[in-house]
Amino acid sequence: MTDTHARTGVWFAGARGSVATTAVAGCAAVRAGLHPAAGMVTETAAFAGTGLPPLAALVFGGHDLASCPLPKRAEQLTGAGVLPHGVAAAVHAELAAADEEIRLGGPLPDDPRSDADLIADLAADLVSFRDRHALARVVVVNVSSTEPTPPPDAERLPPSSLYAAAAVRAGCPYVDFTPSTGLRTPDLAAAATAAGLPHAGRDGKTGQTLLRSVLAPMFVQRALDVRAWSGTNLLGGGDGATLADPAAAAAKNAGKERVLAETLGHRPEGRVHIDDVPALGDWKTAWDHIAFEGFLGSRMILQTIWQGCDSALAAPLVLDLARLVARAHEAGLSGPLPELGFYFKDPDGGPTGLAEQFAALLALADRLREAK
Repeated sequence: MTDTHARTGVWFAGARGSVATTAVAGCAAVRAGLHPAAGMVTETAAFAGTGLPPLAALVFGGHDLASCPLPKRAEQLTGAGVLPHGVAAAVHAELAAADEEIRLGGPLPDDPRSDADLIADLAADLVSFRDRHALARVVVVNVSSTEPTPPPDAERLPPSSLYAAAAVRAGCPYVDFTPSTGLRTPDLAAAATAAGLPHAGRDGKTGQTLLRSVLAPMFVQRALDVRAWSGTNLLGGGDGATLADPAAAAAKNAGKERVLAETLGHRPEGRVHIDDVPALGDWKTAWDHIAFEGFLGSRMILQTIWQGCDSALAAPLVLDLARLVARAHEAGLSGPLPELGFYFKDPDGGPTGLAEQFAALLALADRLREAK
């Protein structure tokens, strides 16, 4: 079992973004007893005795191109209603300590370094972090902005794949919480498995797709034919600005549509629209309009509205994943972890329905509990 005194590094790509800041502040607030661990599945009774690294053993760092310090970013998130009042001040020391461990990422504008140079530099930061804090292991978690899917003839790796390659070079397990390419290239995935590294991804399932993974199996199980399924997302903040790019939005929507196609056995009419509404900040509204057909061809409609705070939804999942992948690494698991599909829109295999995904996650918990 995990030594409860062994410390585990969590290294964020996108370390000064809303999700990473909320995760660092939230972890500190929960372990100080300021707030309950709402949304953290790994803090429920089902994961007792699995040997996950405790929250108090997590040490945070990361890469980012932004310069705003984490304590200041936390103040901004408090003003936006993402963090409760008083939390940023109460965990200022933990935020400042994490900020001290954030290094400049890449590539920079007009960066003269080759991909190989960038990977070497990023990996060196990871190794230095691990050695400096005497960490048992470091899990790299990508929470940076969504990238467009690179063309097949691209000469350079996208930034997400540079970070993934650096993780493999440094011997670090990897989690991709974004729909970006990351580790999903044949060479990188094979290299991770050959290095004995577990990895999980991709694209965290926090809201609209979470609901779809519950509703789509319901229609199948009740033998109701879904004719059309359309959706609209209104969001602001960095994600809204990034997803205003049609290429980035297409990468995001691919995972949303995969859930429906694989569960229903066909791709229904309709599509997902993503609209950037800067005034909404970190808050998101998602509408779904589902047209289905019942007995004797009777046509019916189900409409849903999901309103939530993306960072507050994502942060507990990110902490869960870092702990689970760290424990999987300690237990000797390597390669993709389809049992973690519960957390992703576009998982590495496994079922697409949430109930079946949760059963697979609990089976992984049993496996970790039995591992020595």
